[in-house]
Amino acid sequence: MCLAIPLKITEVKGKEAIGEAMGMKRSMRVDFIPEPKIGDYVMVHAGFAIERLPEKQALEDIAAWKEVQDAL
Repeated sequence: MCLAIPLKITEVKGKEAIGEAMGMKRSMRVDFIPEPKIGDYVMVHAGFAIERLPEKQALEDIAAWKEVQDAL
């Protein structure tokens, strides 16, 4: 089973980008995101940004992931 995670875009180079959340950085493709910008929050699955998220939703999702991480 794979899960999508929300990341904040910190770098964009063409169709490649770097995203960050909870101290981790990941590279991703942004083919499906029109005009990706630094500061955008996106849902990432299997190395692809699949959806742009409102900041409020992204921060709530990240907080939920942190809660799970802390429980382990």
